[in-house]
Amino acid sequence: MDDYKTRVLLVEDEELARKTLSFYLNTIFDEVIIAQDGQDGSDIYKSEFAENRTFDLVLTDIKMPNKDGIEMIDDILVLDPNQRFIIVSAHKEEEHLLKLINLRVLGYFVKPLNIDNMMEMLQKARTEALEDKKILSNNNPVELSQLYTYKKEKKVLYRDGVSVKLSKKEGQILDVLVENIGSVVSVEKFKELVWEGAPTNDSAFRTVMKRLKDKIIDDDFIISQKGYGYIIEPPYSK
Repeated sequence: MDDYKTRVLLVEDEELARKTLSFYLNTIFDEVIIAQDGQDGSDIYKSEFAENRTFDLVLTDIKMPNKDGIEMIDDILVLDPNQRFIIVSAHKEEEHLLKLINLRVLGYFVKPLNIDNMMEMLQKARTEALEDKKILSNNNPVELSQLYTYKKEKKVLYRDGVSVKLSKKEGQILDVLVENIGSVVSVEKFKELVWEGAPTNDSAFRTVMKRLKDKIIDDDFIISQKGYGYIIEPPYSK
């Protein structure tokens, strides 16, 4: 039995389709959260993200009231550029397909669903998610770049096997990034987790972040997402 739990966000405005998809998703994944349209899906994702709870897969329709699936996907990718999606729609519309090519979409199913094909894709998505979780949670060093690795149990950064001396705040920032690897961490989240809610201005944070990045400048693995925060891309994307 796997030690890791998998979570899915299902976004579908049609009641019958919601019940059908929910049934099959629950046979594969541990937890299925349901949203009734794109706005609902966007709100749920943001709320869960704020609580540091992630989804291994978002299964969504395209045409929905309040906010369509494409707009919702755009909202989600701001928070997590590596989020996985599967699209289920009544029509295979070319303009949507062209936009989805550049997104992390695992599959596109047209209603009425071919259950065998859909189940195969869902199983694949779950397998990939579990592999990612195992990579990030085992005791082996996490590969951050060609030069740098990080041992989570010791909270130590290594450059070619030699530990890199970090200040307490630099180390805490790096630890937050590694714990949320593959997801964008906002400046406000850093303040909350590293400074524990103590009054801290953006300038103080940027000073510490710059010192950290200066120490890894020869192979900088911390990516700035302007206006949103910082991210370390997961090992599987390298």
